[in-house]
Amino acid sequence: MIRSMTGFARSESQSPQGVLVWELRSVNHRFLEAQIKLPEGFRAVEADSRQVIARTVRRGKLDASLTLRVGGERQLHATLNPEFARELIGHAQTLAAAIGKTTPLNPVDILRWPGVLQEEETRVEALHPLALQGLERAVADLTASRDREGARMHALLESRCAEILARISAVRARLPIVLTAIRDRLNERVRSLVATVDPDRLEQELALIAQKLDVSEELDRLQGHVTEFRDTMKKKDEAAGRRLDFLLQEFNREANTLASKSADTETTRNAVDLKVLIEQMREQVQNVE
Repeated sequence: MIRSMTGFARSESQSPQGVLVWELRSVNHRFLEAQIKLPEGFRAVEADSRQVIARTVRRGKLDASLTLRVGGERQLHATLNPEFARELIGHAQTLAAAIGKTTPLNPVDILRWPGVLQEEETRVEALHPLALQGLERAVADLTASRDREGARMHALLESRCAEILARISAVRARLPIVLTAIRDRLNERVRSLVATVDPDRLEQELALIAQKLDVSEELDRLQGHVTEFRDTMKKKDEAAGRRLDFLLQEFNREANTLASKSADTETTRNAVDLKVLIEQMREQVQNVE
């Protein structure tokens, strides 16, 4: 079953040090591009995080962010770096004097600067396994979200395939009528001529015209592409988006040939309807993993 590349997921993990929160957002992309934002002390889990994501997500641009929400109890375990704080204050005062501003510094703003409050590394490292577990849950939720959207897309694309097959049947049924109309027009022109026309030559000309206007092969190929498109959508554990996009290019090629060979308004209308349906499908397929 096809899967969408668009989705969102969120997971929370409780710990004595605070709450670990993962947020994942994914959109369509040609390949898998994962951007991971991690707080201080969690850089070591980036490689493992990418592996967790790559095990399930094959295509799409994915933004993953981890935050550690801490409460008052957690702040007691933070150590002030006084040397770095004094250096930061000195730079701020120098800059304020240079621009002619003497606004007093807010101590809270200084504390928010990375590195002013130093976390106990051992306590943060202890959260690494919990962070990866939370990511696995978030990826599972993201996959479920993308699967649900994929199911809706599958139903829509399936209905478009059925409409294309209906147009193919309409054009097939019209072929004998079109050929008869061409024969009648040609006979009418012959009757309007003063000279006598060889019946055998007339049949040869009619056969050549019919061959040029014959779209049976195009209809057969288009019907075959629809079958392959449906089969591709049903395959499990496969990134089908690229193959579906390629098949729709073949759909469009056959529809264009059908339109160029059309010798009657009804066939032309069906060819235009086919191109509209194919374009609608291509818009959907751009978001298929």
